[in-house]
Amino acid sequence: MTIDCADPDRLARFWAEALHYRLEEPPEGFATWADYWRSKGVPEEEVGEGIGYDSVVDPGAVGPRIWFQQVPEPKVVKNRVHLDLDVTGGRRAPVAERRAVIDAEVERLVKLGATVVRVQGSDVGGSDYYAATMRDPEGNEFCVS
Repeated sequence: MTIDCADPDRLARFWAEALHYRLEEPPEGFATWADYWRSKGVPEEEVGEGIGYDSVVDPGAVGPRIWFQQVPEPKVVKNRVHLDLDVTGGRRAPVAERRAVIDAEVERLVKLGATVVRVQGSDVGGSDYYAATMRDPEGNEFCVS
């Protein structure tokens, strides 16, 4: 999975924490990913500054690898695809319990640099839906449910 961004290191660090992933280390023998790509002949203008990390991986090798590709243009419209972080395991638990878990995760993600766009649902009036829409540090939308 690839996500366009202005600052790959910043987003890699955010999403590693958000997803409980780890930063992907460069191949053995290379101090940085930029050094690796230069060794493969990638032109300097494509390597960019090459400071820091630009990808994250699931430590359990189950989830997808995510690469943060530096691009010159800023994000200007809503994402066509977004991640949905299921922190409650679905609707098996009562909505009040799910709400507490979601609210705690939202608070953790805000401390990492995310912002809350809106909260949907409630635990009153019979609704059993509760989720939050958020933005990562570069404004990419994602949900927590």
